[in-house]
Amino acid sequence: MPYAFKDDLQPSVRDHLPSHARDIFRAAFNNACDVHFDDPEREEIAFRIAWAPVKRKYRNMGAYWIARDA
Repeated sequence: MPYAFKDDLQPSVRDHLPSHARDIFRAAFNNACDVHFDDPEREEIAFRIAWAPVKRKYRNMGAYWIARDA
């Protein structure tokens, strides 16, 4: 199910990612949902796809994510 707002993201994403990372995640997730609209595993696929761009821009530091050095 696509997310209309970044505050609608599930708590495991919303409570740990910085605002910009949540924007990235939401955009990638929604796009993946559109692309895989007819796949029964759409949501699982969208979550995997959405994490990829977040991991390119941010790194996990325990419970939180921080921007990678450019």
